[in-house]
Amino acid sequence: MSKIAVITMGVRLDHEQGYTRFRSICEMFADAGHEVDLITTTFQHWEKRQRDMEQIRHDKYKFRLRFIYEPGYKKNIDLRRIFSHKVAATKLRKLLERTGDYDLIYAEIPPNNVALTAAEYAYKRGIPFIADVNDLWPEAMRMVIDIPVLSTVLFYPLQREAEKVYKLASGVIGTSDEYRERPFLRRKRDIPKKTVYVGNELQVFDEGFEKNKDSVVKGADEFWVSYAGTIGTSYDIRTMVLAAEVLKKRGITNIRFKILGDGPMREELEGLAEARKADHVEFVGYVAYDRMAAYLVKSDLLVNSFVRKAPQSIVTKIGDYLAAGKPMINTCMSPEFRNKVEQDGFGINIIPEDAKGLADAVEALYKDPERCREMGERARQIAEEQFDRPKSYREILKMAEELLGR
Repeated sequence: MSKIAVITMGVRLDHEQGYTRFRSICEMFADAGHEVDLITTTFQHWEKRQRDMEQIRHDKYKFRLRFIYEPGYKKNIDLRRIFSHKVAATKLRKLLERTGDYDLIYAEIPPNNVALTAAEYAYKRGIPFIADVNDLWPEAMRMVIDIPVLSTVLFYPLQREAEKVYKLASGVIGTSDEYRERPFLRRKRDIPKKTVYVGNELQVFDEGFEKNKDSVVKGADEFWVSYAGTIGTSYDIRTMVLAAEVLKKRGITNIRFKILGDGPMREELEGLAEARKADHVEFVGYVAYDRMAAYLVKSDLLVNSFVRKAPQSIVTKIGDYLAAGKPMINTCMSPEFRNKVEQDGFGINIIPEDAKGLADAVEALYKDPERCREMGERARQIAEEQFDRPKSYREILKMAEELLGR
């Protein structure tokens, strides 16, 4: 039996908000007979507060939980977040040096400095280190702070840390092909690499829908266009509000826009909807995963809505969108994902930040139920083939066990 550390600053535990990717990875390793430590932070990233450690002590997991202190932050792009991750990296180094008797370390990047701490410790110990690349820093931050010369200087430490992590990796898991290939952009290396989409557990998604389908009430003549996720800088919710206004002016009054989630721009966008008298746009707020599943399945169209400069590729919500079996309108400019939308046939691509273009796309699909049905069936098929974690995450286990020599 091998001992594995899975290190992440962002994981949803019982009674919390957020994503469960790394919990699923831990459970998979444990089910395969490995001893697993999930090393995470005292700070809950999605709720922006310290965790309820007393509650956590009463919960049961297939793996051991180990916590490092992190002071926390209020915004995703924030100087306090940089400081918070620096503290976490320091605490992680001390924890690993004190009790880090592992055979393999699996860690997410970003945060770059936390991943680098894990990578350097693995190298020092002579054990394999797998980098799980699920975002690109500093590339993603340039969307918010893109000032010639200054941004280059400001983000250089993040760039340097990322390159060091990539250099020390024994294997790479990317949540998209783009992310999988990023570690090899400046340095060609012969190490294992795989794309494993964030995905979801279809059984859990379907159970959530069944549990909540009666409480999520939809009018008989309503056509729902929905978005689920963060309401922040990268996500083009503004254009959804304006597109709703365009459709209302065209006299299509039964199309309802449902915005599920929360974030720093919610209040501003609610104000925009009110100012435009877009009363057919509802900001539902954060809903639990099982209830979100019911909203998505009851929707008629789902929008993967990003601004033009957003650096994201194949994001977490895609697995849930596909699981719902509904057609998708995509504005993300990632060439990889745009190609996938077209080739796999589950939606259409449009140009971001174009309210008329989005309204046109919604109206076209609204008037073509047969096309919607075909796209929806294809979406569910792709979810089952490529995004269902019990199947897709086997590639992660396979890589880990090969590096362990099993």
